[in-house]
Order: sequence, then structure tokens, then C-alpha cells
Amino acid sequence: MGKPEAVLAPHPPHATPMQRLLDPRSIAFIGASADPKRLGGIAIDHLVDFGYGGAVYPVNPKYPQMHGLVCYPDVESLPQAPDLVVLAIGAEAVLPTLRRCHERGIRAAIVYAAGFAEADEAGVARQQELVEFANETGMAVCGPNCMGLANLNTRAISAFATLLKDYPPSEPGHVALLTQSGNMCAVIYGAGRDRGVRFNQFINTGNEACLEFAQYLDYLVDDPQTHCAIGYLEGLRDGERFVAVAERFRQAGKPLILIKSGETEQGSAAAMSHTASLAGNQAVNRAAFRQLGIMQARDPGHLVDLAYLASFGGRRGGRRVAVASISGAMGGLLTDLLVDSGLQVPPLAAHLQQRLRDTAPELGMVGNPIDLTANLYNREGIAGKVFGALADDDGVDTVLVYGTGYLLDRIAQELIEASRVSGRLFIAIDTGRARSRGELEAAGVPVFTDAARAVAAMAVYLPWFEMADSREHWARLRQASGSPQAAQAIPRRLDECEAKRLLAAHGVPVCDELPAGNPEQAAQLAQQLGYPVALKVLSPDIAHKTEIGGVRLRLGDPAAVRAASQEVLDNAARNAPGSEVRGVLVQRMESGICELIVGVTRDPVFGLAMTVGLGGVFTEVFRDAAHRVLPVDERMAREMLEELRGFRLLTGYRGQPPADLDAVCGAIAAISRAAYALPEDVTDIEVNPLLAKAQGAVALDALILQR
Repeated sequence: MGKPEAVLAPHPPHATPMQRLLDPRSIAFIGASADPKRLGGIAIDHLVDFGYGGAVYPVNPKYPQMHGLVCYPDVESLPQAPDLVVLAIGAEAVLPTLRRCHERGIRAAIVYAAGFAEADEAGVARQQELVEFANETGMAVCGPNCMGLANLNTRAISAFATLLKDYPPSEPGHVALLTQSGNMCAVIYGAGRDRGVRFNQFINTGNEACLEFAQYLDYLVDDPQTHCAIGYLEGLRDGERFVAVAERFRQAGKPLILIKSGETEQGSAAAMSHTASLAGNQAVNRAAFRQLGIMQARDPGHLVDLAYLASFGGRRGGRRVAVASISGAMGGLLTDLLVDSGLQVPPLAAHLQQRLRDTAPELGMVGNPIDLTANLYNREGIAGKVFGALADDDGVDTVLVYGTGYLLDRIAQELIEASRVSGRLFIAIDTGRARSRGELEAAGVPVFTDAARAVAAMAVYLPWFEMADSREHWARLRQASGSPQAAQAIPRRLDECEAKRLLAAHGVPVCDELPAGNPEQAAQLAQQLGYPVALKVLSPDIAHKTEIGGVRLRLGDPAAVRAASQEVLDNAARNAPGSEVRGVLVQRMESGICELIVGVTRDPVFGLAMTVGLGGVFTEVFRDAAHRVLPVDERMAREMLEELRGFRLLTGYRGQPPADLDAVCGAIAAISRAAYALPEDVTDIEVNPLLAKAQGAVALDALILQR
């Protein structure tokens, strides 16, 4: 393919190890092979074939030259210390070789070899030694057990991916690809190139022994060649760094699009908490990605479709879509797909519908979807007026145009002009072979050939625009809140009464209640609180009191309280043997509109995360819940409530009075503040139920779990 016109200039001495790793100007290969099909020869063959403009140094004492290059017997014989060394050698030889490379002045390395932490106990020890070496020397070490890297704009290819022969680097790209799986890196790269995505980086991180996922992102967010980053992620070691770099992507206006696999529900470690079963890893990951402005893809095809849409970032869209189709049937199908995916196809305003009828009487339907009919294509300029009218409507964010082949070609210029003048996002679907596809894309109009794939990408991409304000709000709130406090220790093994007192100290409204040591004392306290009362067994070991017969409600006199107290104590002894029982808790009965669950769990990656859902005994049955990473304030609490399918129960459903949403949101925000203030050994906080009342809100039960 020939050399680039200019040879790459060397990095200055102060260049960082990450610069040398991801933008190397000279590369050495230890374990180099003359066979372009062997592990140590594939990348060298790529460099020669694709015209890399930097120095390449094969290292192998068996050969005087290979691939038309001088071959050196060892790293000490190299004419200079290269930016990057690639180790195509066995696992046992890696660390001794890296030490020699460091002594030679090399500051970045890629380790292909497997046989580290993914293998066995000996591999775990070997990887730990590698980590210690990198920490001591500051060398940037990619891998081990990785495919390698490729800076496709400079053609500095150190990856042994043979797929690059099928999809060689061509014109400069601006989408960085970063994966923890070598195979997924190749799969996504091929799918992206087929979709027309232009990549600048191909990064497979492997075991991430020394450099983890967020550190690569930290480099890419500052890289002027990277306008968007996409990737495949299985796990994160450094959630705090990941959150910080995702925020930098948001501030830079660079889309970050990821597939997150391995999303399994949390195990039984916190089985005492309903929240833990609702807020598994998957739910928290999705909430965190949404709050951080990360678009989450479901598979490689979806990922590259999102990257493709993101490349049209000069056009602004949103979830309210106008559908303009040459086929009434396809317009209806697209409408169904859009609505099912969570987007909106709102009816056009009456004045706009009249404008469309006056402009183009041939239109079949004007309400949305709009049936353009094939007749419209016989009148030049009419399509442009229709598109212009849609772009002028404040109730429309995005215009989706369906055409086939030559019919799309007939209106391509009008579509381009409407997009240019309005700055609005127009998306075309072509199920034929329109010759104008390239022209449309060059003018800022993305073109899909499959309706389902188009809608699936739109369903993630379009809401991303609308969430910008919420993302900015949470970023400010998080900055103002700082890190969770290193609070003083709290008593171990809290019972319900103690938990509520702690929460009340941070503004959480709690019900009137008093603990009693025996049935007689319970009757006296009930008289003091006022009837009717509720009565519960009081124990730090019994979280789900109803299940063991530990709750009695609507008790109206002292005799009923005495009898109920003895019953719940007997039930606890029989159904929860071995549990510490501290007596009973007497509560004044409360009535309200709706019961909610509000809980906080400590996610291993993202830290404190909140779940809000329908409460009471049906919590895990309906699983109607919304999730956020803390902190959460009143505004965010309202957004969470509005996400619930059961939100109507709070707004005066079927003649019921509406709940005091301000009080409910205030209580939720107070639980967030409490979670921030409690010590790090607290793993779960749960208020279930939080009773939403016509006036006010009150926590009827609470649970605080510690390690």
C-alpha cells in the first residue's frame, strides 16, 4: 500500500508512557517471526504492508533480517530505545525481558502472552509480579493476554488481528474502539467498517494487569483525533476513575458508547434487603451509564449503529419523531416500532396539518405518520416544503423519512436542504439501492437500510440529547456533595427502632413509636401513643417480620396489645430460632395514599446507589423500580417517581386524593443524605414502606445492614 507521505516525527523526551503506547513513533518486536502468519510476524507484516512511517525493529537472534527489515539479536543491540516494545514470547520470559527493556530506556510495552491471572495460581502470582514491576518503573504495560493495539491513523499496528487485512486502514478516522475481549475487538471493528464507521484506535486491553479500562479512556478523552469512543466492557476495577473520565467525556462533548456484558444480579450476601434483589448489578450499571451520559448498546451491530449516528453530531435531535413515508403501511409499522421502543410519535398540531394539506393535497395522511404517497415525487419542491414544515414544528425533534431506491434519490436534494437550513436531525431509511446515500451522509443525513436497526439505534441515541440537562444537574450535585463522609462508627446490629432514629437525624420523617420490653409495657406505651396501634417484633436479626408472624395491625385496646405482643414474641421464638429478640415496637397506625420502597445499596463499582419502587409486600412481585447512583436530591427523586409504572397511584388515581409529592421527594432526598453521612461499613439502607400521605410522608419501617 506504500508508505505515508511523511515519516512520523519522534516524540519529545517528555512524552508520556501512554502516548508512546497508543501513538508510537518506533516499535520493537521481541520474538519477531519471519512468517507473516505467526504470532510474532502478523503485526510486522501489517506495519510493512500498510506503510507505517516510523521505525520498526524486529528482535530475534536467529535472523539477520525479516520482512525487508534489519533484525537485531537482542534489545540491547537496538540503535535507539523505541517508544514501544511488543513481546511475542512465552509467559515465563515476560518479566525478565521487560526488566531488560526498562534498562534500555523503553517506557511502554504490549504483552501478548496468556498464562497469567486467567490461567491458574502460578499465573496469578506471575501477574502480581508484573503489576509490581509496572508500579516500580512507571512503564505502561498493555495486557497480558491481549491482541495488541493499532493506531489506524498513523498505521502503527501492533495487533496480531488478521482481520485488518480484510479491512485495512484507509482515510483518517475519529472513533476509538476499546474492548476487554480480543475477539469482540475484531468483531466490532469488522461490523463498524461494514457500517462505514471510521476508526482511529483499535485497543484490546486483555487482563488489564497494569492498565485498566478507564486509564485508556483517560488518554482518549484528551486525544484530538478521538471524537467518539466505543467499546466492550465486562468488568471495572476502578469505578471512581471511570466515573471521573466519563464526566470528562461529557464535558468534552465526546460520545461514549459501550456494551456492558456480565451483568448478573447480586447474590445473596444482602438477602435480608428487598432493595438488593431489585438493584442488581445490571440495574445499577444502567442507571450509572444513563447519569454519566454513556450510551449503552446491546450487541455489536447496535453499538456500531450508535457510533454511526453519533458521527452526525452536528444535527440535534430528540425523542419526538415525525415519520414521513412513501408507504402508509411502512409509516404505521415505523410508528409502532418507535412507540414500542420508548420514543414518541406525537400528533402534529392542527395548524401544521392544515399547512401540509394546503402545501400538498396529494398527501395521504398528515397527522403523523405522514403518508407522502408516490404521487408527491412527481412534483418537484413539494417534498422540501413538507420537510421544512416538519422542521419548523416545535413539537417535533427528529424527522424520520422512509423511501426506496430511486424514490429517495428523487427527494434527496430537498431532504439535504431541509436538514441544512433547520439544523434538525433528519434520518433516512432506504430499503432499495439509492445512489444518493453517500451524498445524504456527507450532508449530515444518516441513512439506514433496515427499519428495526434504525429504530433500535434511535431509541438510545435520541433520548441522549434530552438527558443533557439531567446529566449536568447530577454532575453539579455530585460536585457539591463531595465524597461520602468518613463518619464515626455506629452501633452494630441495629434493630428497626435504632435504624429509624439514625435516619431521622438526617431529616427522614419517621412514625411515632416506642420500644417495649414485654407485653405489659407495650400496653402502657400504646395508651401513651394513642389507638389504634401497630405492633412488631423488635430484632436486629429479623428483617422480614411479616414472614415469621411478627406483625400485628390496628390494635384498639390494651388487651389486644398484650395478646398481640405475646403472639409475635412466641412466633419469633418458633419461626426464627436463634434470633436476638429485644422486645416489641409499638407504633401509632398511619394511613396514606401509597406505599413505596426506598433503598440504598453499596455497589462494588459505582458506590452508593438508590432504588425507589412500589413498596410493601408486593415490592419484589411487581419489581416496578427506578434506580440512581447517589447523590439524589428532590428533583431527581421526582424523576424517579415519574419513571414508575405505578406513578399514577400518587397522582389521584380513580378518585383517590393525590399524594404530597413534595414531602415524598424530600424524604427520598433525606435518605440520600443519610447514606452519604453513614460510615462505609453500612452496605444497605432500606425504608419499606415509605408511606406517601395526602399531607406529608412517613417511614414506617427501616433497615440498616452493616458488613
